[in-house]
Formats: sequence, structure tokens, C-alpha cells
Amino acid sequence: MAERAAEKAYYRFLVLFFNCLLTFGSYFCFDIPSVLQEQFQGNLSCPNGTHYNGTGHNGTTECVEGLGMTPEEYNLLYAIYAWTNALVVIVAGFLIDKLGNRFGVFVFSFLTVLGSSVFALGSHFRGTPYLLPLMLTGRLLFGSGNGSLTIVQNRITAIWFKGKELALAFGLTLSFSRLGSVLNFFFTQQFESRFGIQWTLWGGTLLCVLGFVSAVTVSVLDKVGMKQLGLDGVIQQESKKVRVQDVRQLPLRYWLLVLTIMFFYNGVFPFVADASKFIQDKYPGYSQREAAYIAGAVYDSSLILSAAIGILIDYVGLRGLFAVGCAVLTLPAFALLAFTFVPPLVSTIWLGITYSFAAASMWPSIPLVVPQATLGTAMGLATSVQMIGIGLSNVIVGKILGTKSSELKIPLWRWQNMMVFMLANTIACIIVAVSLNIIDKKEGGTLNRSTKRSPTEQVAGQPADTASLLNDVDDERSIN
Repeated sequence: MAERAAEKAYYRFLVLFFNCLLTFGSYFCFDIPSVLQEQFQGNLSCPNGTHYNGTGHNGTTECVEGLGMTPEEYNLLYAIYAWTNALVVIVAGFLIDKLGNRFGVFVFSFLTVLGSSVFALGSHFRGTPYLLPLMLTGRLLFGSGNGSLTIVQNRITAIWFKGKELALAFGLTLSFSRLGSVLNFFFTQQFESRFGIQWTLWGGTLLCVLGFVSAVTVSVLDKVGMKQLGLDGVIQQESKKVRVQDVRQLPLRYWLLVLTIMFFYNGVFPFVADASKFIQDKYPGYSQREAAYIAGAVYDSSLILSAAIGILIDYVGLRGLFAVGCAVLTLPAFALLAFTFVPPLVSTIWLGITYSFAAASMWPSIPLVVPQATLGTAMGLATSVQMIGIGLSNVIVGKILGTKSSELKIPLWRWQNMMVFMLANTIACIIVAVSLNIIDKKEGGTLNRSTKRSPTEQVAGQPADTASLLNDVDDERSIN
């Protein structure tokens, strides 16, 4: 019947489809600076015209016309995004728990549109004192929206798929987001060479508008679905109980999981931000476009593998062990980049595979260790800690790579020091992930248990955390 459509599997996957589109455009926008790093750090003018192949095959540096940023200013674009997330997502997660998903998707998707617009506007002021403040303001607003939007996205996914295909749903969400990143690495440089940096940034803004339209759509579907299932009132009642003090009740496993996520992402995201330029500086013969393709292979792998890995983890569990394993296997990827001249595509594909396992095992573990009512707050805190780490890493990388000049060539010893820093973060991730598994085993082994068990086993094993929200409501109806 129409009024019971929300109980059908197709309905929750329809919600998932539009939920996935929420961040497609914003993920495209996020890494535009990475693809166009030469243009962001290029000279304000070139005596012999503009050249888009930054480093010639003979080892000489060609002039690239661009925005004239220094390496430190460029990395600040990523750092301020991360720091803004770190501050905003804590409040955002709490507000989402109190005011609901529909409030969150509307406000935060609008902020991504506003932020990307201000960022694009700033590019029109190159050579003036207004360039950097405008672009930083744009990234600040964009970061306020995108990080918080990811929390809402994860919360919607967790509510509709808890006790069902949870890791698969998280994997598909990641795949759609990474599709935006992949398309950015494939097409942005070509688009910029034809239309210029300003129109390229405005094109990214248009994709954020697509996310805003998806936000309106998913809000309608969520409202209709919750009403059909009779869950609207239940969720509102739970939201009224959420208090700031609840943060103190989050378990040790949660905090270890958060640190595991932070240290792993400290290696991946700052590397991707500078990967295109690193490849051109270290490995001879790569054009800017080829380097962008190779750097984007991190996200290509994630796009292809995330859904399949999600299905695997739903059936076998072992989230904690996967977290340790993917961190251990990330070490060789950074080691190859730091100490050898093995083609960089090997390392970026390798890193993409371990990143896919990390994302599919770490983030879906959060709903398993915190109460449903505080999920938004927990996701917000996790994202905040993650972004604090990434922001500090971006600044440290900027210092390592040098801050005095916008010249395109950076000495290889500086790049090697950056890779050693990535290795250090990965080793820290391994240590924390091992501790997480030890604590989890003492407390029942929730993280390494499969979610594809019978409902009876789920409720017996973890009544407050892993039982389906729908089953909870059915039980409440039977009692009444």
C-alpha cells in the first residue's frame, strides 16, 4: 500500500540515493585547489604568455600564470577548511540531534553553496589584497557547511539502515562523494585550460547547487517516510532528551575510534592536497593533467571498491581488525613515495584501496558504540577531532614544503620529509587501533561482530546500540 511504501527496501534506497547526492558537488569543489595547485601558486603575470605545463620535461621550470599564492597560503586554504569543521561540527552535531535531519540538510547545504560562491568570487581579485581574505572566507563558509552536511548524511544513513545493510549504505555514500572527487581530478584541469580558473570555480559552485536540490528532496522523503513508519514522534521525543552533558558518557571505545580515524586521515587528505605537485616535482615527464589523474587514483579506487567492501564488512564484521590491517598496509604506500622512484600510480592506487577499507570499517563503527539519540553529537565530535588533526597536518606540511616563494619547484628532500610525516601519522593510527581492539574485546567484541545476524542475536548482544530503530518501535507498540 502507498501509505506503507516507506517499509519497502526500495524506499530506503531511494532516500540513500538523494542522500548520496548531498555531498557530490561539495566533494568536487573541495579538491579543486589540489588539481589547480600550479594555477593557485602561479605567477600573477608571465613575460611570454601563459604556460600550463608547469615543469618542462628537461627539468626547467616554466612560467604559469595564476593567483600568486605562496605554498603556505595555498595549504592555508585546506587548513582553514579543516579548522572551521573542527569548531562548527561539534555544535552542528548537537543541533542536528536536537532539531532533526531536515534542519541540518537545508542549512548546511546552503552554506556550501554560499561558501563556494565567495571562494569563486575571490579569484576575480587576483593581485589585490582582497584575494586571500575572500578565498579564506569562502573556504570557511564552505567548511562550515560541508563537514556538518556529512554528519547529517551519516545520521540519515544510520537511521534508515541500522541493523540492515549499514556498511553497504556507508560505502555507497562514500562512493558517490568520491565520484565527485574523481570527476574533479579528471576534468577540472581541462576545463580550466579552456575557460580559466574563475569559470572553473563557478562551475564547482553550480554542482553545490545540485546538492542543495538533493537536500530539499531527501528532506521530503525523510519526513514522509518517518511519518508512514510512525517514527517521527519517537525521534522527536528522543531528541528532547539530548543534553550537552551526554558527551561525558561516550565510551572509551568511541574515543579510541575517533583517534584512529584522525591519524589515518591525517595521512591521506594532506597528501592528496599536494599530490599532483609532488608527482610533477619528483617524477620526470608528467604533465599537470597526468599528475592530477595519478593523484586522483586514490579516489578512483575508493569509488570502485567502497560498496563491495561495505557488503563484505556487513557480512564478516571484523571492523576493528580491518582498521588495524588497513593502517599497517598503508605504510608501504608512503614508504614507496618517500624513498623510491617506483611509479607513483602504484602508491596512489594502493593508498586508495587501504583508504576504502578504512572508511568502510571506521565510520560505520560509530553507530555501534553510541546511543541512537546522541549519534549526531558523536559524529560531530568525531569529525571535529578529525578536522583538527587534518588542519594541523596541512599547516605542518605547508611549513615542511617552504613558505617563502611561489616558485613551482620544491626540493625533493622537503617532499621526503612530508612523506615521513605521513608515515608517523600512520604508525600512530596503528597503535591506537590495536588499543581499540583490545578494549573492544574486553567489552564484548561489538566492532568485530557481523551486523548480518538474526534480530534476536542483535538485540541480545546489544539492545541499546545495534538493534534496528524499526524493531524498537515495533516492540514499543506491542507493549502498548
